[in-house]
Amino acid sequence: MDQKPEKTFLFFQITKFAVVGVANTAVDLGTLNLLMLLFRETQGLYYSLFKAISFTAAVINSYFWNKYWTFGAGEKGTGKEFSRFFAISVGGFIINVGSASVVVNFIPNFLKVSPQLWGNVGALVGTSLGLAWNFLGYKFFVFKK
Repeated sequence: MDQKPEKTFLFFQITKFAVVGVANTAVDLGTLNLLMLLFRETQGLYYSLFKAISFTAAVINSYFWNKYWTFGAGEKGTGKEFSRFFAISVGGFIINVGSASVVVNFIPNFLKVSPQLWGNVGALVGTSLGLAWNFLGYKFFVFKK
């Protein structure tokens, strides 16, 4: 049995996931930076709240792009599918927001960058750590065929 078409399909699926991930990161960072700018808060509880809001905006974007484009799950959505997506996203939320908050609130700014840029460093760490969790969860648990 030839595994080449299956490997090619997986490569394109991972590539699509990466493209959606870049868009989600833009939504996440854009929302986070807007909130930090508007409220002039870049750390502490406010940072964690802003990161939670920005993550939620990115997850909503992620659901639609991954459902219809990356994993081609079709038009019909079910409550079960959304519940699974929500469960994986809660895990991703804990990983993403938790690790971003740890970086910003507990790790010294060793790069000596502005507080807002340090908030972005934290956000990118969170995004990176949640990436594998989300892909595997969406592929094998939420949008499985």
